[in-house]
Amino acid sequence: MKIRLSIIEDDEPTRRILGDLIRSTAGIELVSLFVDAESALDALQRDQPDVVLTDINLPQLSGVECVRRLRPLLPRTQFLMLTVYEDADHIFAALAAGATGYLLKSTSRADLLTAIQQIVGGGSPMSSGIARKVVQSFAKPDSSRSELEALSPREQSVLSLLAQGLLYKEIADSLAISVPTVNTYIRRIYEKLHVRSRSQAIATFLRN
Repeated sequence: MKIRLSIIEDDEPTRRILGDLIRSTAGIELVSLFVDAESALDALQRDQPDVVLTDINLPQLSGVECVRRLRPLLPRTQFLMLTVYEDADHIFAALAAGATGYLLKSTSRADLLTAIQQIVGGGSPMSSGIARKVVQSFAKPDSSRSELEALSPREQSVLSLLAQGLLYKEIADSLAISVPTVNTYIRRIYEKLHVRSRSQAIATFLRN
């Protein structure tokens, strides 16, 4: 059976190149193309693709937020990020939101097609530099378990929501607190975990 694939990409030349590549590839069917996350949210529930290939930097709603919203609605769909971002913050935000793979846009066409096959087969394809950063974050000697235990129940709740990819306002709404209060909790979390960024805090959370 053909792999059914949808693409979310706002850049027209990139969208056209990706669309032409998929259309010309045996074994993969291009189901739909979207220029932004908003138009994809409702349509993808109808399309039910096997794979969604999405950029992160979309016009309004980000690709990471799009994946976070679609993941519970499309449990059998695999989300593959294709982006220029290779920093830890974007990597961990995407993985925490539910992305199964993470590739840079410099990836060759052959490697992209291989990654699509791999992700359907149960793999988690990543560009080599991305995979190295993920491995390094988990390989660091770590006393994070005791540090996590030092967090208050509310701080643990905030960190859990942060690891799920929620924005500060969404965390505030979920816990019925103000955004400044969320900022205060996150500052305390960083201090207790001895981290300086969202990605480091998420990595600590995921290691435990």
